[in-house]
Amino acid sequence: MTNPLLFLLAAVTLVAVPGPNHLYITTRSVGEGRRAGIASALGVETGTLVHIAAAAGGLSAVVAASATAFGFLRYAGAAYLIYLAYRALRGRRDPGAPDLEPRPLHRVYLDGVLVNVLNPKVVLFFLAFLPQFVDQDAGAVPLQIAVMGFVTALLGLAGDLVYAVAAGSIGAWLRERPAFRRRQRYATGLIYLALGAAAVFAAPSPRRA
Repeated sequence: MTNPLLFLLAAVTLVAVPGPNHLYITTRSVGEGRRAGIASALGVETGTLVHIAAAAGGLSAVVAASATAFGFLRYAGAAYLIYLAYRALRGRRDPGAPDLEPRPLHRVYLDGVLVNVLNPKVVLFFLAFLPQFVDQDAGAVPLQIAVMGFVTALLGLAGDLVYAVAAGSIGAWLRERPAFRRRQRYATGLIYLALGAAAVFAAPSPRRA
C-alpha cells in the first residue's frame, strides 16, 4: 500500500460525505427506531464486505466492464428499493396499528445487505478509489485491496452508526407528533423511490455511496 496515512485521510473524508447509504440508514432509523437503524448499518457494511471480496477477486472489474452485468445490478437494485417503497406506502391492514410497522431486525439487516450489494455505485467506488493506493512493487495486490477495503468498511460502519443513533433519537421525538405519524410512511416511501431512481442513473464516481 502506498502512503497509508494518505489513504486513511482520503477514506475518512469520503465516508464522512453523506451519501445514499446514510440516507437509507437515517430513513430506517427515523421510521422504525434506533435498533432498526443500527441493524441497517450492520447490513449495509456486510454488503460492503461482499463488494470488497468482489473487488479483490477481480469480479467488480468484470461487472463494471460488462454493460449487461452492470445493467442487471443497477436495475435489480432499483427494483428492490422500489419494492421497499411499495412496502412502506401500502396502507395499514389494521387501523389500530402504527402507521409504519417496524420490521423484525433480521429482516431489516437483510434489507441493508441487499440494498448495498445491489448498489452499482459501490462497485464503481471501489474500482475508482482503492487502486489509487495500491503499491504494485509490493505484490499481493488482491490482499492490499482487501485490507484497504476492510478498513474503509470499518470507517463506514462507524459513520453509519452515528447516523443511526442520531436519527433514532430524532425519530423517537418525531413519532410522538401525530402530524409526523400520519405522513411517516409517505415520506419513507418517497425516499426509497428517490434512492431507486438514483440507482438507475448510476455513473462512475470516486465518491462512496
